Formats: sequence, C-alpha cells, structure tokens
Amino acid sequence: MTEPLLQMTGITKAFGGVPALAEGNLSILAGEVHSVVGQNGAGKSTLIKILTGVYRRDGGTVRWQGREVDLRSPREAQAAGIATIYQELTLVPQRTVIENIVLGYEPKTRFGMIDWKAAEARTRAVLDRFGIDIDPHRPLGSFPTAIQQLVAIGRAASMEAKLLIMDEPTSSLDEREVGVLFGVIRALKAQGTSVLYISHFLDEIFDVCDGVTTLRDGRTVGSARVAELTKLDLIALMLGRSAEDIRRAGMTELAGSARAAGGETVLAAEGLTTGRRLRHLDLTLRAGEIVGLAGLLGSGRTEAARALFGMDRPTGGALRMGGKAVSLSNPRAAIAAGLAFLTEDRKTEGIIPDLSVRENLTLALLPRLSRMGVVDEARERRIVEGFIKAIGIKAAHMDQPIRELSGGNQQKVLLGRWLAIEPKLLILDEPTRGVDVGAKREIQAIIRQRVEQGCAVLLISSEFEELIEGAHDIVVMQDGRTTTRLSNPGVTEDQLIHAMAAGGAA
Repeated sequence: MTEPLLQMTGITKAFGGVPALAEGNLSILAGEVHSVVGQNGAGKSTLIKILTGVYRRDGGTVRWQGREVDLRSPREAQAAGIATIYQELTLVPQRTVIENIVLGYEPKTRFGMIDWKAAEARTRAVLDRFGIDIDPHRPLGSFPTAIQQLVAIGRAASMEAKLLIMDEPTSSLDEREVGVLFGVIRALKAQGTSVLYISHFLDEIFDVCDGVTTLRDGRTVGSARVAELTKLDLIALMLGRSAEDIRRAGMTELAGSARAAGGETVLAAEGLTTGRRLRHLDLTLRAGEIVGLAGLLGSGRTEAARALFGMDRPTGGALRMGGKAVSLSNPRAAIAAGLAFLTEDRKTEGIIPDLSVRENLTLALLPRLSRMGVVDEARERRIVEGFIKAIGIKAAHMDQPIRELSGGNQQKVLLGRWLAIEPKLLILDEPTRGVDVGAKREIQAIIRQRVEQGCAVLLISSEFEELIEGAHDIVVMQDGRTTTRLSNPGVTEDQLIHAMAAGGAA
C-alpha cells in the first residue's frame, strides 16, 4: 500500500487547560483532494494550524512524505511544500496585484533585484488560468472581494506546492468562479498535487473531494471515501446522531409550517438610491416576517443593507417607518430607530479580535449599560451569561478573547450583540456563511424565535435553500435594482434562478 503524503496521528492541543484537540488523525494521499469536516469548535482549524506551523502540538506525530517532521512556522511549512489559502484574506490590499502574487518569493535578477518583468509574466499566467481580466498594476484592494479571493487562490496554486490547503475558498465566489476553481483543483490533482479542501458546503465536498475526515469534540470520528457516503451519513457523523434521528428532526426547517403574513410595516424603502451599485430599491419589511434578498454577485444586496443601516448615504428615494419619512444618516441613527445589522465581513467589520467575548457582545448595548461613563459590569455580566446559555456560545469563559473562538461561535457572539438591543428589524448579510451544519441550524433557530416574537428580518444569502426554506417572501435584485418579489411557500430553486437571471417575474 502506498504511504500517505501526510499522516497526522494522535494530535493533541489545549489552550489555557481547555482541550481543542484530544485525538486528531488525518491521512492524505498524493494526488488526492481531501476534506476535513466538523462543527465549529470540533478542532478543524487547530489541526490545520498545527500542520502549517501556526501552533505547536502538545502531543502526537506528523509524518510528511514518509518522514516525521516538526514544522515550527508557516515559513517552514511552505518550504516543505505546504501552501495555505486562508478563509480570511491575508494579502496586502494597498499593494498591486503583481506584488501580491509574488509576495514572499519574488523573482530576482542576477544582481539580486526584483525582476518585475518576470513578476508580471507570472502574474498574467495566474490571471489567465482563472479567467481574470484585470489590470495587475492596480492595488488589489480596488477590486471586489471575489477577485481578491481568486488572486489569493491563484497565488497559492502557482507555488508548486505538494499540498495546497484551501480554507472556505468559495465563500466570496459566484457559480461561474466556483466552476473555474474546481477546474483548477482537478488539474492540480491530475499533476499529482494534493488538496486539503475545507468547506461548510457539503455539495462542494461531494462534487470535488475524494476523501473526507470527520472531527467531533476534538477527536477524529471517521475517515472515508466520499463515494461511500451520503450527505446524511456525513451530517450524522458530525453531530454524533443517527441518520434516522436527523431525518425525523428535519434539518432544514426554519420558518416552520405556518407562514403567517407579517404584521405592521417596520421599514419601507421607496426607490432608494446610493449611486451606481444601488440604483432603485423598493422593499417593505413587516413585523414577524422574514424577507429574503437574492441576487447574483454585484446585484446590490449588500449595498441595500448598508443603505438601510445608514452606512451609505442615499442620493435618492425615501425611507419610511410607521408611515413617516425618516433619514437614517448613520448607523447610530439606525440603531436608535431599532435597526441592527449583522455584516457578512465578520473579520473586518464584525469582531474586535483582541477584546473578550463579553466586550464584543455588549458593544452595541454599552450606552444603555453606562451611566456617567461608568459601565454597570454586574448587569453586563448577567446579560452576557444569559446570551451564552440562550444561543449556545461555546467559550471557556466570557472574558476569553473572541479571536480564540471558532468562526461559528464568533458569529453567535455577533448575533448576540444585536439581539441584546432588542431590534425591531434585524438585517442579516450571509449570517451562516463559513459556519458548520450544527451552528447553522442553531443560528437559524435563534432567528426564527425572534421572528415569532415580532421582529422583522431581512435575510441576505447566496444559498438558495436557505432563502427558500427560511423566508416568507424573496425579493430579487439585479444591477442594483429590485426586480420582483416571490411569495413563499411554493418558490422553487428553478424559479428563483430564473428570476435572478432574467430580472423579472419567474
């Protein structure tokens, strides 16, 4: 039997006495596309960071190309032939595309200077491979997130690594771009490169992966060929339940069988405009109702959310609350009016990584917890303790830095931040992106509970299933304009795709 390219056995790691990994095992063959799955907090990120030299393991062994190794830094891992594309982009937005592509391994002239002609040639080869037609001399940050993500992937793929680790690589990509990425992955596999593919989208794992390893509570609980599993089998392993129990529970239920009409209008946008990206938004949001917002990449969904929350100043149209015109000129005014906004960009617009779970959760609530500039800490702790229990935040304690939490638990803290102010309208931009099946279900249940209590919700999602199963109505956007409103139940995926593509009624 061929020896694996990578074999991690009995890996253990604890933080502050709290185990993150108790028995982590992972085996990857040469030329294999392999995935690691598990709920947030299962130990996936810790296992990968040990492999790439970010963390030192407490116990266990790592064998790479048949030899036991101890990779002490990401640079050592890269030198050994392991390249990583992280979910949160780690490039330099102020630098040009060329500078980002060759960053860290710049081609040199015989005089030791950077060979910019060779650097541009390498960059154009990467862009051509991914079908990206952009000016490589422009700063990377001037391009949309999806382009930046493809550049990061292209940079790593061009390193000629023996193992390429992709952490949620499709989180910002549209369907065409995902297809291009999968084509590149299959080409890498054909040339003998292994890919460790981390994704919360099970469809992607079944589409592109050969093998899958499942983690639960810091332990490897299964490793199998993807062709031998069903999605239900995999979910059951992740959750530690039987497939039959999950089938009976109904994993995708969100809004419930009774989809009653919403109550009074909380907020209405009439022809709202902020510029080229948001040209005409017509939207009515009612108490006790979830409205889904659908559209292709660049359709204006996020821009709509930003305009409603006062982050982008309108240049036309009107907003009405309770039948009266209002001007939400900034987020402070929006919060005062009863609006809350969970941004899709958890890293840069959501968490404050060096602050604690407690401080992050109560950030929007501080004006109500303070008197004469002094925070009522006892009350603050009671509130945080209540939310930790109510929404299932997994943390060692409330004063733990939020950066140490898994992505799903960070998302729960951010959701708790906005629930704590008891909003009339909750704007959710990709609330379950980058979280596992279990955390996704918990977040959806929290949203449903608040809707049942009378909160209005605007749900922006790239997942058709999440919109169809979770929204009472779905509003479709195209080119910065709202084009149609589909009433649920009864919307099919085909109808939604047609409405998004055609820009009219399905």
